[in-house]
Amino acid sequence: MVLQRSTQLRGLVIVGALVLAIMAVGCGGDTGPTRYDVSGSVTFDGQPVPMGRILFQPDTSKGNRGPAGVAEIKDGHYDTADGGKGTVGGPHIAIVSGYDGQSKPEQEMPYGRALFSDHNLPVDLPKEDTTQDIEVPKGQ
Repeated sequence: MVLQRSTQLRGLVIVGALVLAIMAVGCGGDTGPTRYDVSGSVTFDGQPVPMGRILFQPDTSKGNRGPAGVAEIKDGHYDTADGGKGTVGGPHIAIVSGYDGQSKPEQEMPYGRALFSDHNLPVDLPKEDTTQDIEVPKGQ
């Protein structure tokens, strides 16, 4: 009986150690490429965009690879460090969506009415934290 409990206890200790080792490897943090924060202003027709989103997609046609960066636009400003994801730097296509901020959940428009069609803009971002202001031209 004592031998059986000792064997069970040893088995539990080994399983526990394995679980902790797997968790330590799996929770080792972000192992992907280095990301850099981008912030700035977004205007449309000279006015701040009330709400929206900006996606920084690496431009694969120029050899840039990696995960996309993203940030919410609030009152004409965005910052990937504020709940978003930074960029890998280099050539990107910035895809900007802008809304009037007048939420209409009953019409499935949580950000309100679109101010313009998604605006695509090529940007070359440095491999460091940076600022990138964006002006969406009228007629988009």
